[in-house]
Amino acid sequence: MADYSDQAEGLRRMLAGPRPRIFTFLSALPEREKNAMLVNLSGSLAASGSEVLLFDARTSAVGVASQFDLLHRATLLEVARQEQTGVSLVQNVPQGFGVARLAHATQQARSRLQTAQQQPLQMRRMEHAFGALAKQSDIVVIDGELGKDDAFPLQIMIDSEIVVQVSNSAGAIKDAYTLVKRLSIRFGRHPLSVLVTGANEREAQLVYDNMARVASRYLATQLHFLGSVPADEHVGRATRLGRTVVDAFPLAGASIAFRRLAGRCATSSSLGSLRLAG
Repeated sequence: MADYSDQAEGLRRMLAGPRPRIFTFLSALPEREKNAMLVNLSGSLAASGSEVLLFDARTSAVGVASQFDLLHRATLLEVARQEQTGVSLVQNVPQGFGVARLAHATQQARSRLQTAQQQPLQMRRMEHAFGALAKQSDIVVIDGELGKDDAFPLQIMIDSEIVVQVSNSAGAIKDAYTLVKRLSIRFGRHPLSVLVTGANEREAQLVYDNMARVASRYLATQLHFLGSVPADEHVGRATRLGRTVVDAFPLAGASIAFRRLAGRCATSSSLGSLRLAG
């Protein structure tokens, strides 16, 4: 069992350093496409020199953690419940970044998470544990989803830069706008970013322009354009090799786009460095 009083003092010391940039990604696309985007973005950020943590904040078996072997790693929920220590939270993967998860993808874990969310002490422990974890990185990429009552499991996800992934298909655009509407109703006029994947730059700009105009007019919500990544068969080929597209095929169109996207994430100023629980 972890001694939480000792951990708390250690967390306060860790939180005194520089603050990481934190991005929470939601998606209107199938899980396979979202996971591929998250892995390749994290790999591109790491290749550019950033210390990156990819954090799975979902409780389903299809989150980004399913792409890696984390069976013997502790979860944030287990640390909050003092069943594990934070030492074993992060798995460093060959793609060049660390991976951690909120909870195991089991019904028992989901029930425990729901119970923890109703207990202030447990929630404080989760926020503190996540804060300590995040402070070890320059950038944290969160695989997120809206849960019950359109809430997030961690406060920091609300305070982070929230990015909605969309493609140029009519169905995806409709689903992405629904996500924006749910976020607007739940969190008010929180600035949101849009990432368009599977489309060229012209198509992506058109998707963003249309979404931004409708969101501004009907939701009074401001959208920012984070960037775009074109459809590229090299992404799938790199995935099958267990590598990122930037590493395996550095001259591919998707690689160029991911490097550009990584640069924007590293210098994003819509929310900047974020407040962590202290």
